[in-house]
Amino acid sequence: MQLPAIIREPAVALVGETCYFSLVENLNLTDVDCIKYAISKGLGLGIVLGGSIVKVPQILTILKNQSAAGLSLTSYLMETLSYFITLSYNLRQGNPFSTFGEIMFISLQNVIITNLIFYFGRRQYGMMLGTIATLASLFYCLNHIIPPVFLSSLYAVTIPLSLASKVPQIYVNFKNKSTGQLSVFTVVNYFAGSAARVFTTMTELDDPLMLFGNMLAAAFNAILVLQVVLYWNQKTLKKD
Repeated sequence: MQLPAIIREPAVALVGETCYFSLVENLNLTDVDCIKYAISKGLGLGIVLGGSIVKVPQILTILKNQSAAGLSLTSYLMETLSYFITLSYNLRQGNPFSTFGEIMFISLQNVIITNLIFYFGRRQYGMMLGTIATLASLFYCLNHIIPPVFLSSLYAVTIPLSLASKVPQIYVNFKNKSTGQLSVFTVVNYFAGSAARVFTTMTELDDPLMLFGNMLAAAFNAILVLQVVLYWNQKTLKKD
């Protein structure tokens, strides 16, 4: 089946010439490898697009309520640090953008949320600016100065760091018996994205470390989803 060039060229760029001809031109629906690859690419792009807006509801919730109650500053700082290292690792490895692109967008949104936590928590502006400068400097070093071998070691460290970043938020939710201003949309999409990322990593990358990290991330995000269900409509009693 011949498709117009305006459709064919993006499709070839997405799944590759071999899989395009197998699935589209030859309609070979028994080509399991290409079907899995095409699904993985579609999921990957969906995750990237979702990641570009996943924390926008969280940002809007904070601005609407003029409060960051229930959000753990420690969690966001640790998570942002972990994402910066992961983003740099993928860029330096030359991995396909569809396998990590959401990390870039989520990192930017995390920086915004961190600033809002500082602002509505009445913390000093000097501390807020210092945190931003530190994160920016770290990202530059990760991409231009730190040797690739050392960066790989740092990436391995991000797995427990990323998981640890969830613990303060989980604890705050448990302590308050409420998820506070935590966005349901954000939490659910985080879980869906991390679960789908397990599949895309298995399909497109031969990187057991990334696969292990994504599997653990999906498990911890599932805990947050469970807390949202358990503490639905509960009022925030305490602040972090």
